[in-house]
Amino acid sequence: MSSSLHVYLLDVAATRALVGSGDDRFLETLRAEFADRLAEADEYFEDEIADGAPSAYEALRAVVHGGPFTAPEQYVFQYGYAYERLCEFTGRFLPNDSFTPHRGDWLSVVDRGLTDLGVTAVSVTDFAHGAAPAPVPPSCTPGCGSWTPDQVALGLRQFGDTMEAVEAGRIPLPPLGDQSLVDAVFQALGWMKAAAERPGHGVIGFRF
Repeated sequence: MSSSLHVYLLDVAATRALVGSGDDRFLETLRAEFADRLAEADEYFEDEIADGAPSAYEALRAVVHGGPFTAPEQYVFQYGYAYERLCEFTGRFLPNDSFTPHRGDWLSVVDRGLTDLGVTAVSVTDFAHGAAPAPVPPSCTPGCGSWTPDQVALGLRQFGDTMEAVEAGRIPLPPLGDQSLVDAVFQALGWMKAAAERPGHGVIGFRF
């Protein structure tokens, strides 16, 4: 079974602050923007909703209001999807073709490639094993994680230090592996560069 990774460029702190904000005007804007998508989601999860899962809008409202999160444990994934919609609205979708679809431990493989380039401040596996910000209940799907502006800045400095050492002949260029891995590593670096160009911005990712 393959997985997907959705990655957004946004103001991480401002986006997190919307969780539990109780901003009904913002909530209604989201409802209007995603009206068709919310209806499609409710149709897709019709059986789960009949069994006690919140509708897509109910989940979105709970996230914006900070609760109540009353879904049975097996259906808390609806709140994760709702948080992704919030990120989609406030952020910009970043290229993800090196990660969608992917199989197995691909994210860990890419992390090893980043580490080979000296980049340890960020990890793409964080997008698989993290969770939406509290009080949103954690769920296995979607996984969610973020790279803060400080992490992005440090990661780019680490990469720059490695490239400087390579150019100076102090170390050899790390052998990353095949072209698909090279492309994935540099796509992740591209996300970081995009964030660095926008003050206060970072990256939030979701694995499905």
